Order: sequence, then C-alpha cells, then structure tokens
Amino acid sequence: MVDVDAVRTAIEAVEDPEIHRSLGELGMVRELSVDDGAVSVLVALTIPGCPLKDQLDADVTAAASAVEGVRSVSVSFTSMSDEERAALTAELRGPAGATREIAIAQPGSTTRVIGVASGKGGVGKSSVTANLAIALAKAGSRVGIIDADVWGFSIPKMMGIERPPTVLDDMLLPPEAHGVSVISMDFFVQPDQAVVWRGPMLHKALEQFLVDVHWGDLDYLLMDMPPGTGDVAISISQYLPRSEILIVTTPQPTAQRVAVRAGLMARKVNQEIIGVVENMSWFTGDDGKRYEIFGAGGGAELAEQLDVELLGQVPLVTAMREGADVGKPVVVTDPDGEAARAFDALAEQLSSRGPRLRSHPELVIS
Repeated sequence: MVDVDAVRTAIEAVEDPEIHRSLGELGMVRELSVDDGAVSVLVALTIPGCPLKDQLDADVTAAASAVEGVRSVSVSFTSMSDEERAALTAELRGPAGATREIAIAQPGSTTRVIGVASGKGGVGKSSVTANLAIALAKAGSRVGIIDADVWGFSIPKMMGIERPPTVLDDMLLPPEAHGVSVISMDFFVQPDQAVVWRGPMLHKALEQFLVDVHWGDLDYLLMDMPPGTGDVAISISQYLPRSEILIVTTPQPTAQRVAVRAGLMARKVNQEIIGVVENMSWFTGDDGKRYEIFGAGGGAELAEQLDVELLGQVPLVTAMREGADVGKPVVVTDPDGEAARAFDALAEQLSSRGPRLRSHPELVIS
C-alpha cells in the first residue's frame, strides 16, 4: 500500500523552478490520486505554456517516485485562473510592490547589491560579473544579475540563456542559468536593433528591472555596469544608495588610469568600493611559465590609489574567452582550472567581508 499523504507531502515539497517556492506553498497541486502504486497528479502552472513545464514534470515525477511503493507517476497540467494569478503576483510583490518601491533598497533587505564597474570597455568586466556570480551561487548563495550595460548587453549570451523572462501579469520572472537569475535589455530588443536612449529612458529601464522583476530573497545582486561614469551609474546610485562597487581593470597602466575615475564616481555618490579585480593578469604557457602580456602592476596601483584591497587577479585563459562566446562560463566548463580557482577565491573574499564603514581621503588624479 502506498501512503497517499507521503506522496502529497513529497510532491508539495517540490520547488517551482521560477518562483523558488514549494508547490504546496503556492497551492499548485490540485488533484492527487493513487491506485495500486500508480500516482496521478494535476499541477496548476502559473501561466499557460510555462517554459519550464518539462522541468516541473521531471521534478514532480522524481519526488513521487521516491515514495515507497510508487510504481508509476502521471503528471498533467492546468493553469491558474486570472484571479489566482493576480493574487499570487500581489503576494510576490509584497508591500513594496503596491507603491512601486524597490524592495532590495529598503532598510530591512538582506540583499547585497554590488555594481561591477570599469573605467573603459574591453577589460572583461562582463566576464568577471558572469563567472563571479556563478562562483557565488556554487558556494550556496542566491544570486541575480542585472545587465545594466544597456547599450553593450552581453550577460545572457555569456550565461547561455536563450529564453526571455516569463510574464506573470505585470511582473517578470527572470530566466536562470547555473543558479543565477538574469535580466537584460537583450531580452527586449531585436538583434539588429540599436538602443539609442538618453538619461530619462535609461533611468526608467533600470527602475523596471528593479521594481517589475521578481528577484525573491537574493543574497547578492550583481550589476554589470556600462564603462565610465555616465547616466546609468548615476541612476544606480540614486535607486540603490547602499550598493557597493567592485572595480575591474587590467595590469595595463592606461586601463588603471581610466579605472580610477570609476572609483572617484563611486566616492562622489557615497558608494562603498569593495576592492579591485585585475583581469588578464598573466598567461600561463605550455612551458608553465607566466607571461605578463598586458604588463604588470595596474591592479595593485589602482587599489593603492583608491585605498582598497586588490581582491583578486584573474589569468588570461583561452577557455574563458571561448566560453563567453558560446555561453559556457569557464567556472562551469573548467571548475578546477586556473581562472575558475581565481573566481572561487574572489567569491570567498566577498562572502567573508562586508562593506568598509569608514571615511576615505579625497583622491587626486595624477
């Protein structure tokens, strides 16, 4: 005999892969029957045509099959009514959603918001953001990324995400890869469409990413910022005054001299600079020797000038460039490699320290 209550408990414990709450909590298990070890269950999807229906089918089947005596599992689907969906949306939004406030900016939020910034393009800022986010997720944190580089968005491609967000009434459920939720302008423009926006439209787009996207209870929200100190950086400082900044540079002195301006910008708007990451620090040849292709010392010099720590140095590896092109981050494809170890160490550094709550001397650009 199969314990029907045990089957229901197992199925209701399954997590919705987009909302990350249990099916029981969301009221998605509608009908359940067991006949001579054959389980039949009806699950209500949040929307018709849910893109993760197959995953939910597999998860429910696996959970029910684990109960003693179950021989087969048949999962069928319906969808929530408009009223049920509206009630769920209101619940997920919470009190902040009713007034269009940014939940993660509220005093009680435990989400740590980190902007990944650079002074110029081409230093690998987006690659650092993607791989660092996955390293944090691998260590057990709940992580999201806002691809705030509105003109040069690249995070979905680097993460291997090919589906758009799910629209739940007027709320967006961000797609996820490698344990990281992602939102980006890439989901809302055609491949041959240029984003020709100025300040007010950029400001509104960022607001929608923060207000209209259901992020859930994140530990970290990383923001891949556009290079420089323009409108987006100013908007982020206004929307998220408690956000911190991680500055990416290369060993090249030219990149370091430009990157310091991102630090000056952060200090000007009272954002905390966590530290500096030096990307493309060296290349390890087949002979085992390190070659400093882009020079040396830029990251350390920038950290000294900003009075922060050099938190990590990421080597130049072919797998990192290739992975970014095909949506296979190096932290996933080569977890024991030199670059992945650098990102794991950086994630550990961030996890082990909080913001530096002290004043800083004025900086002078030389």
